[in-house]
Amino acid sequence: MSKLLSDQKQQIVQFHAALINNVVMACQNRALLPQLEQMLEMTAKSGWATLVAVIRQVVNGKRDTSVLLGLDEEDRTIVETILCGIQDPSTLPDPNAKPDASLAAPGLAAMIDAAGKGSPEALHMLANMAEQMVRAGGDMAKLGGMMRKLVGGERDADKLAKGMSVQGQELVYSILTELGKLARH
Repeated sequence: MSKLLSDQKQQIVQFHAALINNVVMACQNRALLPQLEQMLEMTAKSGWATLVAVIRQVVNGKRDTSVLLGLDEEDRTIVETILCGIQDPSTLPDPNAKPDASLAAPGLAAMIDAAGKGSPEALHMLANMAEQMVRAGGDMAKLGGMMRKLVGGERDADKLAKGMSVQGQELVYSILTELGKLARH
């Protein structure tokens, strides 16, 4: 994975690594299209219809940058990574890697801060991430469920991290630390 990607983009790419890899593999091996189509249908039903429509264009051979027009930052990052992966598979994210918590905190904090300051794009991205986190269960579900509170300014670490594992609590504390840094700047 390129070191040039911002922490936020790295987190997006890692979160969607399975989808990205499946699209690239289906572009290289058309026999995998039925399997990809099932994944795309589920993705569209989860609120990602625009992204799925663009991925289908890419699968059907449209590979120029015009496919990026009109996409939000998260969708654009996913499609750019797919296009790079088609050209150079060594750029693909590891679909088995666990998201790096040290990357998650600054990226999430930046999105929370921007959403709290009224950025509709950041709010949209957070809403999508929160929805996926809730579906993941466990600490991720709790973190996803607290996004609205964080955007609204809640900073009580004990209240936010209540009921989470030690790792979950550490992530919440890291996010709050990053939000504190952003507030000072």
